[in-house]
Amino acid sequence: MGWLWSLIVGGVIGWLAGVVMGRDIPGGVIGNIVAGLIGSWVGGLLFPDFGPIVGGFAIVPALIGAIILIAVVSFILRRSR
Repeated sequence: MGWLWSLIVGGVIGWLAGVVMGRDIPGGVIGNIVAGLIGSWVGGLLFPDFGPIVGGFAIVPALIGAIILIAVVSFILRRSR
């Protein structure tokens, strides 16, 4: 059941990052989950164990990492068009 909690928290983090950036994440709900999971990994590398931890995710670094991920993906998609 822990994996389900991780998917939910990852989705919420991805959604919040999209709201902060003002951009939709390609892929909808699955895109939000992927952005949250990868973003939490990137954020964990930059700021390990900073802030509150929910569902195995340190929320602040995960959100920062997801924002970075969305910015990079948006830049790449914009350049490819």
